[in-house]
Amino acid sequence: MHISALRIKNFRRLKDVLLDLAEDISILVGANNSGKTSAAHALQLFVNPSSERFSIHDFNSECWGAIDRFGDRAEGALLPKITIDLWFHVEAEDLHRVIDLLPNLTWQGSEVGLRIEFAASDEVGLLNRFQEARAKALANARPAADGAPGYQSPPRTMTEYLTESLNDEFGLRYYVLDRARFNAALIQSPDYSPPRLTAEEGRSGREVLASLLKVDFLSAQRHLSDKAGGQRAEDLSRHLSRFYSRNLEKREDDYDAMRALSASESLLNDHLARVFEPTLRRLSELGYPGLSNPRLLIKSALNPATLMSGNDDGTKVYYVLNSEDEEEMILPDRYNGLGFKNLIYMVIELLDRHAQWMDVEENRPPLHFVFIEEPEVHLHAQLQQVFIRKAMDILKIDGDDALSYRSQFVVTTHSPHILYERGFRPVRYFRRSVSASHQTTEVLNLSGFYADTEPSTRDFLERYLKLTHCDLFFADAAVLVEGNVERLLIAQMIEKAAPRLRSACLSILEVGGAFGYRFRSLIEFLGLTALIVTDIDSVSAGPASAAAPAPAGLTDEAAEEADDEEGDSPAGKACPVQEAGAVTSNQTLIQWLPKQTTIADLLGATPEQRTQLPTVTSSAFIRVAYQGANEITWKGNSISLAGRTLEEAFALENLVWCQDRGQNDLKLRIPRNQNKTLADLADRIHKRVKGSGFKKTDFALALLAQDPASWIVPRYIEEGLKWLEEQVTPAIEAPPPTLEPGLEEVGI
Repeated sequence: MHISALRIKNFRRLKDVLLDLAEDISILVGANNSGKTSAAHALQLFVNPSSERFSIHDFNSECWGAIDRFGDRAEGALLPKITIDLWFHVEAEDLHRVIDLLPNLTWQGSEVGLRIEFAASDEVGLLNRFQEARAKALANARPAADGAPGYQSPPRTMTEYLTESLNDEFGLRYYVLDRARFNAALIQSPDYSPPRLTAEEGRSGREVLASLLKVDFLSAQRHLSDKAGGQRAEDLSRHLSRFYSRNLEKREDDYDAMRALSASESLLNDHLARVFEPTLRRLSELGYPGLSNPRLLIKSALNPATLMSGNDDGTKVYYVLNSEDEEEMILPDRYNGLGFKNLIYMVIELLDRHAQWMDVEENRPPLHFVFIEEPEVHLHAQLQQVFIRKAMDILKIDGDDALSYRSQFVVTTHSPHILYERGFRPVRYFRRSVSASHQTTEVLNLSGFYADTEPSTRDFLERYLKLTHCDLFFADAAVLVEGNVERLLIAQMIEKAAPRLRSACLSILEVGGAFGYRFRSLIEFLGLTALIVTDIDSVSAGPASAAAPAPAGLTDEAAEEADDEEGDSPAGKACPVQEAGAVTSNQTLIQWLPKQTTIADLLGATPEQRTQLPTVTSSAFIRVAYQGANEITWKGNSISLAGRTLEEAFALENLVWCQDRGQNDLKLRIPRNQNKTLADLADRIHKRVKGSGFKKTDFALALLAQDPASWIVPRYIEEGLKWLEEQVTPAIEAPPPTLEPGLEEVGI
């Protein structure tokens, strides 16, 4: 048995989300503040209500107005509820455990459901108590001395009233769900009202849930040095310890006591070694200690002083630095790094929670649901991969119990390395949606993306992202760039052209024009805002021709010209953008945006044609940026020109600067350029850039070494970045200045 899905409604930014879960491990990803932790907190509040209490702020922000309208007795106003639907996949051998959840005697299927609802225990009574409290507050309100509205004590609204009394007025109710009354997206029929599960008819809903499920949470906030116990107990221990330390001289001559303590410590150390041996063996499966890390040693810290101290434990973790055949050198646990401390802590916590579950002898729930938040904290990349790879093995169940009991994991992460290790099928992507007044989240199941995407495209995307970038799932927006040059320069160009983007979380993917269109399905599925920076890649309409290598014995300029003839595209002979009848070889421009083939059509494409707006099926907002025609001036002459690639466009739009001898490192300067016309110079730059002797990465690195203020960003990239800046980090308009009374009359 396992949880197959959760539906959460009205909880924080989770207005209405369906979270499909894999039977072994699910990985929740998304940008910061997208609702991953809220999903964990919702489950914790509903499953462990005794340890957690709801707050009025747990209601989705859209509910607050409805709560106040209910308090004002507005016509048709309904009091919101927070709900969670738990769907369990059950096998035939589990049916006896879920008898209480079977909707009827004719039930057939593999899923049973339980709804938990946090709702008002008595809506009429709640409304009356609020009205009485508000009337009392109004009766005691006092106007200000100048007649202005005075202070009125709470509650002025129902939300204010529930801020203090929510858990007194609201409670949990449980309902049995009939899978036949829900569609494929687990949305119930409009005319369906699930029956309530009450103790009068057998077990209470809380008892039923406890018999099926044990939930444990491993929070991201892991403090290894936290002390247990209340302040009063600590103060008492401190006083007793201080009293004992003042009388240590009495202990120094008591050799019998010292001998007894030494014998006890030796026996206790032997006991600790046996008890912790399985735990340390499990830890070794995660690569600790390996070849160079110190091994762990669990030792007693018995001595009369620490026995009476509340600030020191009787048992401690130490690290053994020497090999086993040498004299041991032992250091306390604080001398190990944070990464291994975190790893050791997580393993021990998981084993402890697992052992508590397995130690239940009567009515042990068959499912142990473990929620791990950000396991990557302090762990380096390889150790993150080892942990997520071995997580299920750590809690592996052996013997006959393996047939009836199982563990199920949910992991939240911001680590691309964890995604790399597990692949994308278990990924559940939390996508933020922000309107003018509300923030909500939608959860996307990437296994659904696999089912709906062509296998060749799907496999390409998975292999590509695993080899390069998995951070796409944590970004505010994506920038898909043509090649390595754009990837190297884009940060500098953002700083120059769209500086507000520096505060956004961007994923920069080097995809190339030939493969960029393959990312369309994933970008649309994720609903990401994306900018595609690509090349117009003009080629002659005829077939490509092979270029001969430069013959020996030529002058430097002639050799350069011969070398410049190389680098044609397999789709056709590379040609200047201005050549009549030229077409593009860029499949992204042909198949995605703006879906044009001829260079003339591409140059004439409007901003609307180069932009993909959100649709009913996808909230993705996408723009393509490629080279366009610009007025280029050289020695007083101007021509409208467009570069074929980034390097060519950069050379044309920074023509005077690039042709200066001080920029020789860019390899864009044409010898004897002062003797050439603008048309000749543009032709030579085109040949230079597409030639095999031009190293594009060297150009990018040389440009990074230049003063950024000395060159300009090519216009097509600048326009694309400014568009993205407005989508992701729109400017905040300053409020109009407030004039002192009377100044507006004189026009100041």
